[in-house]
Amino acid sequence: MMLLLIALAHTPWFLFTSEIGATLMHPADGNLADRIAQAFTIVVVDTRTHTMFGFLFAYGIWQLYSRQVAKGLPVKDARRLLRTRHWWLLAFGLVHAVLLWQGDILGTYGLIGLIMVPLFFNRSDRTLKVWIGVLLAVGFVFAVGSFAAMQLLPPLPSAPNAQQPILAETDVLAALVLRVAAWFPGLLSGVASLALPTAFLFGLLAARHRILEEPAKHLRLLRTAAIGGIGVGWSAGLVQVMVHFDMLDLPNPAGFGSVHFFTGIFAGVGYAAAFGLIAHHVQTRGSGLRLPGRALLALGRRSLSGYLMQSLLFVPLLAAWGFGLGAHLSSWSAMVVAIGAWMITVAVAYLLDRRNVRGPAEVALRKLSYRTLRKRA
Repeated sequence: MMLLLIALAHTPWFLFTSEIGATLMHPADGNLADRIAQAFTIVVVDTRTHTMFGFLFAYGIWQLYSRQVAKGLPVKDARRLLRTRHWWLLAFGLVHAVLLWQGDILGTYGLIGLIMVPLFFNRSDRTLKVWIGVLLAVGFVFAVGSFAAMQLLPPLPSAPNAQQPILAETDVLAALVLRVAAWFPGLLSGVASLALPTAFLFGLLAARHRILEEPAKHLRLLRTAAIGGIGVGWSAGLVQVMVHFDMLDLPNPAGFGSVHFFTGIFAGVGYAAAFGLIAHHVQTRGSGLRLPGRALLALGRRSLSGYLMQSLLFVPLLAAWGFGLGAHLSSWSAMVVAIGAWMITVAVAYLLDRRNVRGPAEVALRKLSYRTLRKRA
């Protein structure tokens, strides 16, 4: 389900002939079905998925590190393995951006890992909690302060959309150059926004206490995080929907985007907690997973391959340099494309799982990451 949220977040970018409204890449107009699709995406998806994956990324890093150390790998080599893996993630992200999609997140997570692991991996829980508090405080002041400051200004013209020209470019080579040029600033903004570093620290802290692996021991915390985090995120999302639909009289409605973005931290952590509760429910049922659950689990085990496959499916279909279908879609039909692409990845992952075949991207990342250790051995 997590990759479905990623697909839903990305497809609105490809409506490159639409006039953009007050919220990210969503069109300013549309029929009832479009409005429903926009409202759902703004509340549930936008600026929420990247923090959820940031949390899970950090959680997975700690799991990998702990397994290697438990197997007897020296701490120094385990840290080197993480560093190599993050460099390769950065490289995967660059290739992804060059070939398909400037909105790549792999490079951002690789960079986050390269920065955050040396700074925080060996810090105490108390230090992590202090820094989480500091980052949340700074983020809150910036989000609320920038929103308030913008409302004190006279109405400002809409900022030019930097993404539409990239996706509207019909020349393959020109689109490639534009994608790479857009990827580098996005790479840095993912770190500078503080949302991903904050989610990373939440995930690292949770992993140390095995909160998702042992949900039965942490049910109260998981419920609090899920209800509180999702509640905060969706509440801000509902306000953002009203802003997008012109239901609030604000001098500069786009200014609320900073608050919406900030609350994505809470929603992302809340989603991760909700998945932990779902896992606990499945475990306590005592029966095996049915087919839909097994298929989703198969995709979860191949999430890197699934993420890249989504881009391979819908980017050439929607972008102007490919079939250009994005020029003929609206919000609701773009959502259908996202769901369809995700369902294909679920089916492929299930077929691979039936044959005990790992995801190709996971295999490549593992081989490249462990190659350095084998050479040193």
